[in-house]
Amino acid sequence: MPDTVTKPAGPEDPAPRSGALLNIILVEDDDGDAKAIRRAFDKARIANPILRVTDGLEALALLRGQQGQPPNSYILLLDLNMPRMGGLEFLAELRADPDLHNSIVFITTTSNDDRDKAEAYAHNVAGYILKSKAGTDFMALVGTLDHYWRIVEIPVIADRPQQPSGATV
Repeated sequence: MPDTVTKPAGPEDPAPRSGALLNIILVEDDDGDAKAIRRAFDKARIANPILRVTDGLEALALLRGQQGQPPNSYILLLDLNMPRMGGLEFLAELRADPDLHNSIVFITTTSNDDRDKAEAYAHNVAGYILKSKAGTDFMALVGTLDHYWRIVEIPVIADRPQQPSGATV
């Protein structure tokens, strides 16, 4: 189940213009990394909802409304090396979808391969973050994201009709 802890927005804690907190969609198959990222958000006292899925197929199902109503305002934290559908394949699918192509995506990965970086940026990612540089406890990553969404205007994705529960990705 996704985290749903929220705190009221104040002048030092802005929320998207819709009044709701920005959702973090964590696409990460490694339980240890996912727990560390959640702990870093807790330690930084950032209460934005975190919705975790473990691969690109689950992420697409979430964003396309095949698992209930998708969030209207979000940032994706995307791992590259995952089972079923990896991060780069997910990015290609995301950018080809007219309803999702403007999604804000940050790569969080162990891959320092220049080809992965080039392909990710060719798919217009907002940043490519090596887990080794995000800090052992991911605090550098969380701090960067906190500053990012405080100054950058995040689009609200238009309400989309829900897909029938039996729909396929």
